[in-house]
Amino acid sequence: MNLKKLKTVTFIALATLTTLPTMGQDLLANQAPIDRKMKAVDSVAFNQLLRNEAIELPSTDLYQDWDNRYVSRVNGILPDEYRIDLRGFHMPTTSRVVTSNFGARWGRQHKGLDIKVYIGDTICAAFSGKVRIVRYEPRGYGNYVVIRHDNGLETVYGHMSKHLVRENQEVRAGQPIGLGGNTGRSTGSHLHFETRLCGVALNPALMFDFKNQDVVDDAYIYRKSSYDRESAQATRLRGVGGTATASAEPRTRMEVASVTSTRQNAVSSNTRFHKVTKGETLYSISRKRGISVDKLCKLNHIGKNFRLTPGQVLKYN
Repeated sequence: MNLKKLKTVTFIALATLTTLPTMGQDLLANQAPIDRKMKAVDSVAFNQLLRNEAIELPSTDLYQDWDNRYVSRVNGILPDEYRIDLRGFHMPTTSRVVTSNFGARWGRQHKGLDIKVYIGDTICAAFSGKVRIVRYEPRGYGNYVVIRHDNGLETVYGHMSKHLVRENQEVRAGQPIGLGGNTGRSTGSHLHFETRLCGVALNPALMFDFKNQDVVDDAYIYRKSSYDRESAQATRLRGVGGTATASAEPRTRMEVASVTSTRQNAVSSNTRFHKVTKGETLYSISRKRGISVDKLCKLNHIGKNFRLTPGQVLKYN
């Protein structure tokens, strides 16, 4: 090889080596837009997957519409059987005190549980879902929120002093949605808590155990044929004055008959509680309910000098 050719080869080799880093940078620069496009594609695919999963949620099968006006529909129709997943729950309040049961009360139907809370206490979403209603109803719920959950259930939170969410907002279980209060048709600060399926109120005690701050199981299976019996039992176990445990369920035919009678009594006893209003005394309540002050004190384990507070619930039967 002559000197001229050697110089040419050497020049080409050096030129190639010096241009390699630049070419590498050019390749990376050209690849960056492609990477961004792929990430965008991945995001679109992921969001589509989430939408597809949302379509398969139980709530999609149960509800055909979405409105921000009505808590319930008068003609709500329940399925004969439906499974409500209770996993991923969060208790709406840390209070363990149930002051009023679900069912017949003072000549009308009480469609939820009343839980003792104080003005300003934090109220949380029971499950993840989407806020359907945020309104004020002066002669009813006061400041209230309705949330539709992925498990098909809707929960109602009434008499709050303040809303902390807005309509159509996505919320997670345990997220604060309001503050405890005494607004609307209420005689003392408390949380009115409802659980509804297809707009029909179900006894929250079937699913929530406020005294133990837990749900009763991983799921509740609603069965139209046995709902009334199960609701009465739930009130006996987890309602006002409930002390029994689920493990104490009788097994013999005679015991079952006895419990059926107890359940019926539990339902009727809901009409025999008195909620104290401002200015009332033990004497005025005893006259109104036709019971002596001594017996009223004995039933509620209080003395004659006990100071009553508005919103307190007393047993008088």
